[in-house]
Amino acid sequence: MIVDNTFNFNLLEFMKDYYSVLGVKQNASDEEIKKAYRKKAMKFHPDRNNDDPKAEEKFKAISEAYAVLMDKKKKGQYDQYGSEGFQERYSQEDIFRGFDVNDILRNFGFNQGGDPLGNFGGIDDYNTIYPGQEPSPFNPRGQGFNTRAKVPTRGTDLEKEISITLEEVLQGSSRNITLQRNRSQEETSFKIPAGIQDGKKLRLKEKGYPGTGGQKAGDLYLKVKVLPHLVFKREGSNTVIPIVIKLSEAMLGTTKEVKTLSGDVKAIKIPPGTQNNTRLRMKGLGFPNPKTHKMGDQLVEVVVQFPKSLSPEQIKLMQKLQDSGL
Repeated sequence: MIVDNTFNFNLLEFMKDYYSVLGVKQNASDEEIKKAYRKKAMKFHPDRNNDDPKAEEKFKAISEAYAVLMDKKKKGQYDQYGSEGFQERYSQEDIFRGFDVNDILRNFGFNQGGDPLGNFGGIDDYNTIYPGQEPSPFNPRGQGFNTRAKVPTRGTDLEKEISITLEEVLQGSSRNITLQRNRSQEETSFKIPAGIQDGKKLRLKEKGYPGTGGQKAGDLYLKVKVLPHLVFKREGSNTVIPIVIKLSEAMLGTTKEVKTLSGDVKAIKIPPGTQNNTRLRMKGLGFPNPKTHKMGDQLVEVVVQFPKSLSPEQIKLMQKLQDSGL
């Protein structure tokens, strides 16, 4: 069954789910996929959307989804490995190998007699070649997608998510990433600045999709996801760590050794009369602020452990304390 949802084009999103692009369910039949593609192709054909600068990209997105879902082997790989795993195994050229968009459109009734799509160019316009253009899956002889394709365009930006630890946030780090570009794998390195916030994006210039007509490639944006830590929490530029002390230590005061995120061990004084959930500050042991470069603090959250039961001797002592007015 075809899902009647609006095709809200986003090049990065469409790579994640070909089914959403065509508006079909994963168990859709070939006939349902064909019907959905024809409907989308008629709606988003570039010549029918002269005022939409992304019309060509939309049409390519639809065609890419169709090329994969109508190929049993590619569809099986896509369902098995997901979008990211599939993109690592198939380049754009691999995806469109054996796929003739002109032939598909011709079978759907494009450029036949009355032109069912309205008053716009036929499929022969897709074979136009212009100087300086590169071959593409839609036109092995040149990039010309239609008469507007002769304008060189910058490559589309790409976004990926990277996971980092709190230790990397504290100290910063260097990473390598392998990208699939032009049918080959390319390894590039980048730095993660100390103090970076969760959700921030790192920009790698010209590491996105290639441009056309000699234009620059798009950029690669790496969205940072900070992984949770087993012990420490982050609050802005501060680190937070809990420490458990006995009731007597809270009442009389004590000195405790506390770990820091850097791996060091520091001593901290617990003053007499410390209440449960009190936070004690260890200056300069937090995260660096990327803007001010000032160091945050480590906050030690005191958890007073109350005994669940008392020995006979402890009960007598507590009774004396009670009698004394404590």
